[in-house]
Amino acid sequence: MTPLAPTEAGLLLTYSLAYFLVAFVWRSVHVWRTTGVNPMVLTADDSAYGYVGRGMRGVLLTWLALVVAAVAIPPLLASLGPLSALHRPAVGLLGWALLLGSLVWIAAAQVAMGASWRIGIDRAVRTALVRTGPFARSRNPIFLGMRVNLLGLFLVLPNAVTLGKLIAGELLMQVQVRLEEAHLQAVHGDAYADYRRQVRRWL
Repeated sequence: MTPLAPTEAGLLLTYSLAYFLVAFVWRSVHVWRTTGVNPMVLTADDSAYGYVGRGMRGVLLTWLALVVAAVAIPPLLASLGPLSALHRPAVGLLGWALLLGSLVWIAAAQVAMGASWRIGIDRAVRTALVRTGPFARSRNPIFLGMRVNLLGLFLVLPNAVTLGKLIAGELLMQVQVRLEEAHLQAVHGDAYADYRRQVRRWL
């Protein structure tokens, strides 16, 4: 696998920073300012929820480290188990399309959530059940966008590390959505049960 061209590596770093700002910072700051509620409700305890949170942080930090390495130390990519069969222009273009599309989708889902936006499970504040926008098509549109995002990154940088990130992210998000669904069922009862009957978990 040859290193990414400097321009593409720079674009990937720019995209990654934009993704983190949109997916985790932008809406969180907005909700905090408008409601006074901190939407960051992650935990570091030894529960399944805490384990998933730590795992996802690991996945995201690995992503940032990989992208920085692609810019600062391009030859390093050759030592990360490149999957040469996927290193094709068409595959890379598909990866970029998935990255950009997932970012737009995630931003739209966050706007639809409004004041209900949270990173994690908020057991202290009862949030409204959102059923509009992307939530009318998927019960978990933000996690869906994150899954597509990891796939896009894998196609842009096809190697053993991005494949491992894709698999780890998939497993962790599958657990997290079930934890969140159990919470929403407990909070919203029949309304959430009705929503589950009408809208699929993913698409």
